[in-house]
Amino acid sequence: MAAVQDVGIPLFGRQKFVLGVLGVLAVGILAGFAATLLAGGSSGAYKADAINTGDTAWVLTAAGLVMIMTPAVGFFYGGMVRSKNVVSVIKQSVLVLALIGVQWVLFGYSLAFGQDIGGGLLGGLGFFGLYGVGYAPNPDYAPTIPHLAYMIFQGMFAIITPALIIGAFAERIRFRTLILFILLWSTLVYDPIAHWVWSPNGWIHKLGALDFAGGTVVHASSGFAALAAAIVVGKRIGFQRGEATAANNVPLTILGAVLLWFGWFGFNAGSALAASPLAVSAFVATNTAAAAAALTWMVLSWTQNGRPSALATATGAVCGLVAITPASGYVGPISSIAIGVIGGLVTYLMLLLRSNLTHIDDTLDVWAAHGMGGLTGALLTGVFAEKVINSAGANGLLFGNPRQLLAQVIAVVVTAAFSFAVTFLLLKLLSIMGLRVSSREEALGLDLAVHGEEGYRILPREEMPEPDVSMHAEESPV
Repeated sequence: MAAVQDVGIPLFGRQKFVLGVLGVLAVGILAGFAATLLAGGSSGAYKADAINTGDTAWVLTAAGLVMIMTPAVGFFYGGMVRSKNVVSVIKQSVLVLALIGVQWVLFGYSLAFGQDIGGGLLGGLGFFGLYGVGYAPNPDYAPTIPHLAYMIFQGMFAIITPALIIGAFAERIRFRTLILFILLWSTLVYDPIAHWVWSPNGWIHKLGALDFAGGTVVHASSGFAALAAAIVVGKRIGFQRGEATAANNVPLTILGAVLLWFGWFGFNAGSALAASPLAVSAFVATNTAAAAAALTWMVLSWTQNGRPSALATATGAVCGLVAITPASGYVGPISSIAIGVIGGLVTYLMLLLRSNLTHIDDTLDVWAAHGMGGLTGALLTGVFAEKVINSAGANGLLFGNPRQLLAQVIAVVVTAAFSFAVTFLLLKLLSIMGLRVSSREEALGLDLAVHGEEGYRILPREEMPEPDVSMHAEESPV
């Protein structure tokens, strides 16, 4: 025990630490035994000539691009909260990356993409532990890449979606409750919705609604979950209607936005699931819409406040990326400009509406950016979609098919309502164990109160060393 004391574990914490070590060891041993039961389940026989190496390389690259988006969300959010909470927000995004990274392998992928067991509502557990998800392609999803590649690409979507929600209750959520909430939300909300929309047997898929890369599955679901979370968790101490959260680090937010923009090429173009002309089209549409929305937010902030805000421009780019996501594989470049501009306008106005006309403290406006951005993009997919761009899609309203818009309306309304309702009930249930940190911890900041780590170490003025200017004295032009 002396060694334990030497590494800084106080006496009262030794027993908990020992129990923690034993618990982790037990999980490792259990996983080891499970590996023998599922031996070979994630490889299996396959025909090498059925695999397109170019497609596989692109999808794996795209999966890596989407992965970097989750910590990018942490940077994007971290720059906008107060400096005493920057570590907590980034930490929460990394938590989601780890937690859902395991959940997806164990049973999340199976619930979302396994064989349908409920009339288009949910997949079964046939792919538990990725048993049967191997090297051979699954023609229902991607016929030219290993099933494992498709699984990990979709896994990155499952990871980033709950990470978006944390912006709604930033600066006040209890960490242990957050862990349980993320796990349950992903299982009860994300996995079923992904099955509805992207499984061949999902009821929204059969309805004919189009969602190329997650306008409903990712953004509408997380955005309306964020609205429910903001309502149930409640307002921050000192919250004032109409008062914007003062960003602590604008460069960090801009860095997060640019990384999101970069990763979004994997998000959207990767959803073509092949190194194909469709991937190129989705790539171009994604960049164009983001640029159009960034300019839209810049102009709106300029006209509203007399200054072209850098923070608004970066946020607008993200809103444009959200709006183009469901349409990216179905629309052309000019349509993507329209979607970026309209999506940018809607999200900007929804932010003002939430901030000035309600008492809901959605800290970083996840509902406006992702909920309403995803909803707008999904609806506009039903307006601008062109079958000539994607033969697997359909024409939208402007190209002679008004029924497509109706299908989009049904998809977004049901998705938003389901996510809001289940999130509301789930958080009410979790309130038994406490949703919020104490008032003292909130005032101190979650970085120190919860994690014991500071985001910034700035010395008091009296402790700052005097600058050494002697070496530059002779070089001075004065």
